[in-house]
Amino acid sequence: MNERFEKPGRLSVAPMMKRTDRHFRVFIRGLTRKTLLYTEMRSINAVLHGDREKLLGFSPVEHPIALQLGGDDPETAAEAAKIAADWGYDEVNLNVGCPSERVQKGNFGARLMLDPERVARCVAAMASAVSIPVTVKHRIGVDGHDDYDFMSSFVDRVADAGGQRFIVHARKAWLDGLSPKENRTVPPLRYDAVYRLKAERPELCIDINGGITTLAQALDHLEQVDGAMIGRAAYDDPYLFAHADSLVFTALGESVSPELGGEPPRGPGITRKEALRAFLPYLEEWLAKGVPLHRLSSHFVHLFKGQPGTTLWKRVLADKAARVGAGLEVIEEAMAQVGEGT
Repeated sequence: MNERFEKPGRLSVAPMMKRTDRHFRVFIRGLTRKTLLYTEMRSINAVLHGDREKLLGFSPVEHPIALQLGGDDPETAAEAAKIAADWGYDEVNLNVGCPSERVQKGNFGARLMLDPERVARCVAAMASAVSIPVTVKHRIGVDGHDDYDFMSSFVDRVADAGGQRFIVHARKAWLDGLSPKENRTVPPLRYDAVYRLKAERPELCIDINGGITTLAQALDHLEQVDGAMIGRAAYDDPYLFAHADSLVFTALGESVSPELGGEPPRGPGITRKEALRAFLPYLEEWLAKGVPLHRLSSHFVHLFKGQPGTTLWKRVLADKAARVGAGLEVIEEAMAQVGEGT
């Protein structure tokens, strides 16, 4: 196990398709040094047979970073986990929570909760193949299988196979009748079920996910469980992570490890503009590689949420970032629309 990151992700950013790519992760890392970052979900078959640099590549500054995998075959899951470890990931996570139709057709994601034996075999195979943590992200239930005993028996079976950390989305998944977006909001949150899971299984690491939009909420959850995972709010209001190291990790009595350079946790003193200016060299590097500006700027379009001038900031990006040849001058023009102290 990588000793730097053997502690659970006390605070983490959820894996989100078309959101948590390498560019977004580098930007967030400029705001928080300690928050655990997850990739977008990668299918196991893609990892085995696809362009690995495109699918798995990341910058060293992104540590601690976890790769989320989607699949249901123990043998190939173990192979993909080994690849993740060889690429330098600090954790590999199995997706047992996504309810999308595409994922269901591949017989993974939330549908796998109905087959705990298969999940257990996957986790056992992955854990035997690597020394980094193997974790599972799942729901509290699926369709009509939504009582506490269903979830707890699922966790017990996977834990018996070697699973030690579970990230629990505190909503059940409806596999039919609700879209992935509706599955994030319509099923009611049942935090009490996740709290009970931790209370009855103190030897396991239990993280909670679902409906967490502020660091204050995360801290409240951390009174009951081991970790809190923030999803869409990380994308819709990324600046909240400027306070993560000082508010969450300092409150928990943690410090930055020497392997991270011995630097102090990122505090709330950094402004939005300072964070963005620190990101400009990275933008310049990837623009030179041919990545269009709008694909990069989409990850920080909400940086100035709630600040004076945010509408003008977004308007400049919307009007000019997608133009052929658009460069850093567009970012500078957009930044000029908001106050210097923001």
